[in-house]
Amino acid sequence: MPPSLTSFTDDALIAFDNLADRAAGLVNPTIRLGVTGLSRSGKTVFISSLVHNLLNGGRLPLFEPVQSGRVSAVRLEPQPDDAVPRFQYEDHIRALVKDRIWPDSTRAISELRMTLDYQSASGWNRLLSPGRLSIDIVDYPGEWLLDLPLLAKDFRTFSEETLALAETGIRAELSRHWLGITGAADIAEPADEMKARDLAAAFADYLKACKSDERSLSTLPPGRFLLPGDLDGSPALTFAPLKLPAEGNASKGSLWAMMERRYESYKAVVVKPFFREHFARLDRQIVLVDALQAINRGPEAVQDLERALTDVLACFRPGTNSLLSSLLGRRIDRVLVAATKADHLHLDTHDRLEALTRRLVDRAIERIGMAGAGIDVMAIASVRATREATVTREGQTLPVIVGTPMDGETIAGETFDGNRKTAVFPGDLPENPRWLFEALESDGAKVHLPEVNVVRFRPPELDETGEGIKLSVPHIRLDRAMQFLFGDRLA
Repeated sequence: MPPSLTSFTDDALIAFDNLADRAAGLVNPTIRLGVTGLSRSGKTVFISSLVHNLLNGGRLPLFEPVQSGRVSAVRLEPQPDDAVPRFQYEDHIRALVKDRIWPDSTRAISELRMTLDYQSASGWNRLLSPGRLSIDIVDYPGEWLLDLPLLAKDFRTFSEETLALAETGIRAELSRHWLGITGAADIAEPADEMKARDLAAAFADYLKACKSDERSLSTLPPGRFLLPGDLDGSPALTFAPLKLPAEGNASKGSLWAMMERRYESYKAVVVKPFFREHFARLDRQIVLVDALQAINRGPEAVQDLERALTDVLACFRPGTNSLLSSLLGRRIDRVLVAATKADHLHLDTHDRLEALTRRLVDRAIERIGMAGAGIDVMAIASVRATREATVTREGQTLPVIVGTPMDGETIAGETFDGNRKTAVFPGDLPENPRWLFEALESDGAKVHLPEVNVVRFRPPELDETGEGIKLSVPHIRLDRAMQFLFGDRLA
């Protein structure tokens, strides 16, 4: 994070927290893994499946410590941060495995500690002591991550950028009501609580409309307007961008002054504590994105996903920690951007989903002028809800996926009951994504994106052993993600 986002006091507190973490790590080696995602990308499912597969001996051929037999035990332990809610793994995995429903999405921060006993691959290290690593999984909403750039923006910049974006494309339609009352507001009039509440409510409604399934837009700060929690109705969440004059400052006691003060309070009360207490203490990070949903919603959703990734990656400084930086200003040295729901495509086109997502990430990296070291991209399915098959139609063999659509899901005019399986042609992605982005840049409104069938499938029905024990949750490349995120710490 650029130094301008933190004060000297913040830096001192961050350094103190890191020193405390490192001291504890001398007794119990620990890695803090941040898990976040953009708009229904499957954070809860990812964590639940990762933990379940490690606890229950899942098929993880690309996770070397397990594949080589060096991991002797895996267990859940009490988390170190008593003030942070525990990630309710048991409830989420019960929903997936027993009820075959998708668990509720992340609405606040939570944490889970998993400890692995392992034998080092180094003979010298094996002589010194048996290996043990605790992985503290920190689950937080992607909306919170998109708030971090606000720390470097004053109220004028925030207002100008938000209003300009609201007047583009489909956002112009969704923001019409909010922009109408914003344009009619007299920013020099005395501060009025009812006026502030009306503006904030209209602004929040606009953000919610952008996030809806029908639009699936990603760049939606301030994040707590979508997930207010116990701050709902507080002054820190009762503000909105304003149309400000090119020059000048707010007069004391005006609506402008009220909104500016509350925007600064939002940063101080909401954003800074999250940055200092959680984000600045992370070692590794995975960012989950639903690229298929964006493609399915059209060019603007794809462009907005790229904009959000640009903002997200600007928050990280991937790279190797020096001794001093690891003690005083921890650096997130590995970031994985994972395109989820790869099981919604046929296996033959998974590489195309990965290539498209990599292109999004590369373009974001180019925009912010950072190096790509420490950043990887892959296509995954935390829980595999389908299998591949082929069907013959009119003498032509087509690749399809087979799964159980959710109750109420409609495909080609047919409504499903949540019990019957069906085969679906998932559509196709371009072999080379370059043409897609070149077309978006030339005239995005006229681009015809590839047609992808985004069907909501139920979690799979798991087979049981002879003893009645359900097998581990199936996945796609979850083991490859594990190897990148923490495999090196088990060497």
